[in-house]
Amino acid sequence: MSAVEPAPPAGVHGHRARLRAALRAGGQLAGTFVKLPGADVIALAARSGLDFVVIDLEHSGLDERTATDQLRLAALAGLPALVRVPAVDPGQVNRLLEAGAVGIQLSTVRRRADVEALRSASRYAPYGRRSISLAHPSAGYGEDGLDRYLAAEAEHPPVLVAQIETATTDDPLPALLAGVDVGFVGTTDLAVSLGLSTTDDPGPLLRRTGDIAAAARTTGTHLGGWVPERSAAALDRCGLTDARYLVVGSDLHLLGTGLRRLAAPL
Repeated sequence: MSAVEPAPPAGVHGHRARLRAALRAGGQLAGTFVKLPGADVIALAARSGLDFVVIDLEHSGLDERTATDQLRLAALAGLPALVRVPAVDPGQVNRLLEAGAVGIQLSTVRRRADVEALRSASRYAPYGRRSISLAHPSAGYGEDGLDRYLAAEAEHPPVLVAQIETATTDDPLPALLAGVDVGFVGTTDLAVSLGLSTTDDPGPLLRRTGDIAAAARTTGTHLGGWVPERSAAALDRCGLTDARYLVVGSDLHLLGTGLRRLAAPL
């Protein structure tokens, strides 16, 4: 009699396992930033076949309560949802993860201390300092018990994404990417930090992106980044042809593009 294979993890832990497996498998995962409130954007993203979304608490009017509601909708729709935060607030990170966030994307990482703060806020002891509760969706409201929940968290911890988007950093790039899942190139902020306009030679941007990619390879981290559209030309311009985790525009960006096309004369 053949051994019965263990069932894949359910809920948020299943989403984390599948997202990491897809990153390891190669190819390119595509998502978008969510900046608009409500259920429709999440439902449309799930029906479209996107690999993930990133709910944006840095560059949007969304508040934490709205993000929490969208995370629960994404979980019901089977859509992995991360949340981008401008800084590490341990209480906020904990609440977002409890609501069902697959992971946390941290903006403007410049120091190893930023990464350590994110890891600490995202993991339970002995790996971090996250406060424990079972009264939330990610723990099934305590149905499986403390031991099984902690074991699932240890095996499938939150996906961590570190955004590198400055011309220089306080610590070397490999130190910033060690221990995270994705090293993410914030291409727009990086171009501004490098003093580039949209008409300038992209050489400095490509060199900096190449440095980030090399650091990612050194640390076993997946390369990610933002592009305004998913095309070979856009990937080439940003040096992200080999990126595994691609955030394309945002819901607002895509809506604006569609409306401009609609308004264009025939």
